[in-house]
Amino acid sequence: MGATQLVSLFLALTAAAAAAAAARAVSAAGARPSEVAVGALFTYDSVIGRAARLAVELAVDDVNADDTVLKGTKLSLKSHDTNCSAFIGTVEALQLMEENVVAVIGPQSSGIGHVISHVANELHVPLLSFAATDPDLSALEYPYFLRTTISDYFQMNAIASIVDYYQWKRVTAIFVDDDYGRGGVSALGDALAAKRAKISYKAAIPPNSNSDVISDVLFRANMMESRVMVVHVNPDTGMRIFSTANKLQMMASGYVWIVTDWLAAVLDSSASGDLKDMSHIQGLVILRQHTPESDAKNKFVSKWNTVARNRSVTSGLNSYGLYAYDTVWTVAHAIDQFLNSGQQINFSTDPRLHDSSGSSLRLSTLKVFDGGEQMLQRLLLTNFTGVTGPVQFGSDRNLVRPSYDILNVGGSGSRLIGYWSNHSGLSVAAPEILYQKPPNTSAEQLYNVVWPGNSTTIPKGWVFPNNGQPLRVGVPNKASFKELVSKGGPGNVTGYCIDVFNAAIKLLPYPVPLQFITIGDGTKNPIYIGIIRMVANNSLDAAVGDFAIVRNGTALAEYTQPYVEAGLVIVAPVKQVTPSAWAFLKPFTLEMWCVTGALFILVGVVVWLLEHRINEEFRGSPRRQVATIFWFSFSTMFYSHRENTVSALGRFVLIIWLFVVLIITSSYTASLTSILTVQQLDTGITGLDSLISSSLPIGYQNGKFTKRYLTLELNIPESRLVALNTIQDYADALNRGPKNGGVAVIVDEKPYIDIFLAHYCNFRIVGQQFTREGWGFSFQRDSPLAEDMSTAILQLSESGQLQRIHDEWFKRPSCAYDDDSQVGATRLGIGSFSGLFLMCALICLFALVVFFTYLLAV
Repeated sequence: MGATQLVSLFLALTAAAAAAAAARAVSAAGARPSEVAVGALFTYDSVIGRAARLAVELAVDDVNADDTVLKGTKLSLKSHDTNCSAFIGTVEALQLMEENVVAVIGPQSSGIGHVISHVANELHVPLLSFAATDPDLSALEYPYFLRTTISDYFQMNAIASIVDYYQWKRVTAIFVDDDYGRGGVSALGDALAAKRAKISYKAAIPPNSNSDVISDVLFRANMMESRVMVVHVNPDTGMRIFSTANKLQMMASGYVWIVTDWLAAVLDSSASGDLKDMSHIQGLVILRQHTPESDAKNKFVSKWNTVARNRSVTSGLNSYGLYAYDTVWTVAHAIDQFLNSGQQINFSTDPRLHDSSGSSLRLSTLKVFDGGEQMLQRLLLTNFTGVTGPVQFGSDRNLVRPSYDILNVGGSGSRLIGYWSNHSGLSVAAPEILYQKPPNTSAEQLYNVVWPGNSTTIPKGWVFPNNGQPLRVGVPNKASFKELVSKGGPGNVTGYCIDVFNAAIKLLPYPVPLQFITIGDGTKNPIYIGIIRMVANNSLDAAVGDFAIVRNGTALAEYTQPYVEAGLVIVAPVKQVTPSAWAFLKPFTLEMWCVTGALFILVGVVVWLLEHRINEEFRGSPRRQVATIFWFSFSTMFYSHRENTVSALGRFVLIIWLFVVLIITSSYTASLTSILTVQQLDTGITGLDSLISSSLPIGYQNGKFTKRYLTLELNIPESRLVALNTIQDYADALNRGPKNGGVAVIVDEKPYIDIFLAHYCNFRIVGQQFTREGWGFSFQRDSPLAEDMSTAILQLSESGQLQRIHDEWFKRPSCAYDDDSQVGATRLGIGSFSGLFLMCALICLFALVVFFTYLLAV
């Protein structure tokens, strides 16, 4: 046998061995099944069901006709009608599980999805829902539930972006009170909170409600302040909401209606001009799942329409039908990969499922899909492009690239005003284009909207609630400072703050009924932060009065624009200067007088030494020369010295000395004038620094933020602080002083101190104002009234009315002087002139050194 024959024989044996091994593998794995059953659960006679039923059937036909998927295996569809009933749907789902299906397309209802997911967990049969959008179904509790459409989690984030885009802060949620509605509204609340907005009222509509119930729910919603209505209900009954709202005149100008994707499904499923309630939904903003344009999509839509006409299907195709079509292909791809991996489709009995004695439920017929876990993993790895775009699941088990079309209803249809995606937010460019670019939510944009009432003006989004409840306005009932706010009788309050508030209220473009509620008994100041907390916890709607805009207050409530500036100042007692015959000596301290006199003599001696040898005027008898020294030096104070200096050094020293004399005499004059004309502080506190460094007691107004500021910001011990309530308390504490149980100074806001000084003239403000804040009106967090009142306050300021209200309440008293300009005159010590004196002495020494050096050299 030749070499060639040996090689041929070896190859033949190898091929035979390989074929035998393959045959044994096939035998071990089992033959590929000729048919695989897949279940379908949805309501046949519904907006979504009519579109989805035909789409699923067409998808099964397309799968069975495609040689690249499930080659040699037929996909068999077992379809059951849930009949719009959670109970019937659950029963139908159980019956479907008896037919040994490897996956279930559906259910359509989120409510049924919650129940059937537990069955799927037990039987290991994956559920692929193209319409159950409740975000709660994505919980880890339902591992076998897989959503093949977009979760309402993303839809509610899209709505929150729209609300934020138009700067609305509160919305009313109108929803069906079932798992679908509650889950969506819960996601909406979370999404709005991230945008600093919120649901102000939840209008829950019971399932299967009649028109009277819907009318009652909408009537209560219309009593609330928000005019931004978010509607999240079922497509088969939702249209009745708008006809009812139209009767209640809630489709007029000023209202905003944002509707979830159910309405888009209704519009897409209705023939053009066939929707009789079109006049009731003009101006609505609606969302629809975005499906990018493609040849595959256009081909399927054309095929669906052709078959629908042949079968006399009156309903049109909507986006849920597109997702139902792709769901069938998702299942087909997963089954194909499952079988290609050598897995077998087997079912086994669950020992925990057995019929109790006398029971006819036949629970034992429910089988566990042995390959359910592997099938689920194949489904999660799905990655293909369908008629809805990329079909792929992310780590959160949701479809990747969720996006929505944003439509505006007008005329006999709707127009596209933009898109939303979780990649770039709101945009006028298609999401598939933006996904090719880096995320950018800073340039969000939508086309113009025609709102209800055929208005192009962006609605304010709220009105004052028409629920018969007036605005509950809390007002502090203080023990003093009645000019600011005071109780004038039952329900009646007056004062500067009240007049400003009432003037601002009158400028609002809508009426606001008020109810003033006084807080406090009038004998002791109430705790102001406590009143703000009452606003925060909804015991009050607003707080009006002398409320400073401070950090801990803004954390609880919303403040308006300040209507008056108010900062902390220090007020201290002053005393009048007692006339004295020796007052002229007070400008300088004793040390200053002594050093100044010594310097005069020093300069006289130095000039005499420099001039004695060459100047006849500095010669003569010893007595005459001593007199000349004293006369020359002291006469320079008045620039009346008679002796002329002829030496260069003498003239240099004299020039410097005359400059020193100028400074000394000017300072003396200014200090003497101050001492003779101003009042003197009775304490050593002249400003904030001396206040902090001292240990003297400090008075503050009880109930205000001053105590918190002094202790937390300035680290002043609480033991130094004394709480006071009235103007009389202020005066008594200051007059008694620290030695008699009083206080050294009082720290309070400038407006209070101005009022106090209008009554007592023996106190003055010392130092500078050391905080900068203002007074504003407080409202609940994110209250639109706060913004409108801020605008009104600015109008009052610009028109001058705010100043006129101030002048009506506050007149400048005759005894009040400007701040601390006339207090605190002090005597001048040597420290203020040490540098000047040192310079003069050094120059004298320098002149003497030069002089004696010259003498020694000669």
